[in-house]
Order: sequence, then C-alpha cells, then structure tokens
Amino acid sequence: MTSLTRRSFVSGLAGALMAPALAPLYAAGPAMPPVRFIESNGIRMAVYEAGRGPAVILLHGWPELAFSWRHQIAPLAAAGYRVIVPDQRGFGLTDAPPKVEDYDLAHLTGDLVGLLDALGLEKAVFCGHDWGGLVAWQMPLFHPSRVAGVIGLNTPFIPHEMLWLHPDLIHGLTPPDKPFAANEAADPLAQMRQIYSPDMYVIMFHDGDRADKAMARDVERTFRTIMRKGVITRAQYMKLPPAARHMAFFSQLEAPEPPKLPGEAILDADELVVFVESYRRTGFTPGINWYRNLSRNWKAGLKVDQTVKVPALMIGAEDDVVLTPAMMDGMEAHIPDLEKHVIPGCGHWSQQEKPEEVTALMTDWLRRRFPG
Repeated sequence: MTSLTRRSFVSGLAGALMAPALAPLYAAGPAMPPVRFIESNGIRMAVYEAGRGPAVILLHGWPELAFSWRHQIAPLAAAGYRVIVPDQRGFGLTDAPPKVEDYDLAHLTGDLVGLLDALGLEKAVFCGHDWGGLVAWQMPLFHPSRVAGVIGLNTPFIPHEMLWLHPDLIHGLTPPDKPFAANEAADPLAQMRQIYSPDMYVIMFHDGDRADKAMARDVERTFRTIMRKGVITRAQYMKLPPAARHMAFFSQLEAPEPPKLPGEAILDADELVVFVESYRRTGFTPGINWYRNLSRNWKAGLKVDQTVKVPALMIGAEDDVVLTPAMMDGMEAHIPDLEKHVIPGCGHWSQQEKPEEVTALMTDWLRRRFPG
C-alpha cells in the first residue's frame, strides 16, 4: 500500500475510533487504507483513500462494500492514481437513511458530487461494479461536468432502466408466438412482471420484505451461498429450461441449506467475517432499497440525453449470467469513445474473483487515457 499522509492517517484513526466494532475488520485480507468520514449530500460517508494523481472513484455493488475493491486499491495507487473508495449510501459504515426514496439515483449520484466537493476535486474517473456500475454510467448523464471517464465492470450501459428486459436475458421466457420487446416509454417494472415469476429477485424486492428477511436470517449462509465462483457457465445456464432462468436467486435461502454448495467460495474465512459482521449490523434492506426505486429512476431519466460523452471502458465477464457479455453489444450507439473487453472464465464477482485481470485492464486503460 502506498504511504499515506499524516493528516489522512489521523483522519482514518479518528474514523476507526468512531466505529470500533467494524473498522478493524477491514484490515482482513489485503490491507485497506484507514477509514475517514466526510459529510456529503446530508449523510456521513465512510471513505477509504490511497495514492496521488488523477482521481479514480471505485463504486461497489450489492450486496457488497468498499472492501470489495481491496485487491485493486494498492496497485492503482502504485500506478499513480488517487484511489477513493466509499461505502455507498446504506452500506458498511456510511449512513442509511430510513425512506425508500432516499435511495434513488438522484440521491446516489448526489452523494458522489458531494464526495468530490468534500475532497476538493473538480472531476474523477468513476468505476463501478454491479449497482455501482449503474450509478457510474448515470454520473455523466446527470453530472457531466464532474466526470472525466467511466469504467463499467460487468454492468453494461442500458438506457432507461431496461437492463433486466434485455433480449439476452428474456430469450425463451415468453412463448414463441408471443415475442416481447422492451418499451423504453413504459415502466420497466410493469414490463418485467409480464415476463418473470414473482420470485425473480428484482420483483421479489418490490413485493414486501420477504427477501430482506430471508437474507438476514443467516447472514453467513447468505454470503456463503451467493459469493461463489465456478457455479455455472453462461453456456450451461442458457441450456436450462425457461422455468429455471427466472433469476429466483434468494428464494433458495428460505429452504434448508444443501450439504454441498456448487462451485467454490470466493471469500476466505477472514474476508467472510468482514461482510458478515457488516451486514449483521446494517441488514440488507438499505441496499435492497436501491432496487425499489426502479420506476422512479426510469421516470427521472426519460428526458435525459442517453449519450455518455466521456471516454469509457467496459469490462465484461464471460460467465456472468445476469450481466452478460452479449449485453455489451450496441453500447457504442450511446458511448462514442468506448473500449470493451471480456474476462474469460469469470462470473459476477469479477474484482474479487479475477482481481489481477481486472486490475490489469483498468490500469492499462487509465495509463493510456488519464496518465498518472
């Protein structure tokens, strides 16, 4: 890890003292920088920072933490970048407001503008994985003057919240005589209900707190179950019958745990503790509330130009069955300056599953487009 200034060390030490139960756990596995707290957009945000140079902000997904980027922080800092990694709204040590509407894209992108202001930065490269990718792609649409570039990890840019209605995901889920085409002028959630079962994870999140309770019942089991690699390839997944491709990921947590889980665990014992202790404290509801703003986000973006006018890098994963490489096709129509790569044999949790490959692609692009 690159050396930090005395000021950042003191700030991190103060933050650790303010959250003694959890912050020491962030030292598990590859080292995290000291935590510091900043005020942004009406919340207190936990931030981990290292290095000097052009600013790169790493945005985690769900259900993740800033800790999910632990493998990338030191190498990017060593390559000449100021690496800034927040626990986003509702996650980790950052505040979790009580209302569902507190988690719409206006708030999530506003938090990042506030982060830039608090750190005295005009703009940054935003890199996001999973939900962090959705937010990263929205930053140049809603706050173009604050964005230097975007890196999408797994998450492609799909205009108007139509991600879960992409043809690659819904292929074969409707009868051959009833083909379905997404309508950007119609509520995506209403359209999803026409295609998927009620146990499809995004729909499940909108229909009460069943998923929240199922995940919180045994937090360690939840992370043992979901953060795995080598579970199924994309090719194998597409050969499953349609009834098995409705992405009913969390209803399985309501059944007894099988004696053997498929694939391999991504987290070692110490890393697992970090996630488990964090989510035992916060629960899963704040993060799930990000999904519960799907219709609100769609409405907010209807009159917004869907052109990303900054340099962008898209890194896909061959075996992500939800954010598939095929969904990267056609992104050039909305992102004129775009470079794309796919990591072979990689599933959804890319920066933790294939850290060296992800870091190498990020570093190479950053050095060419934003020299440190």
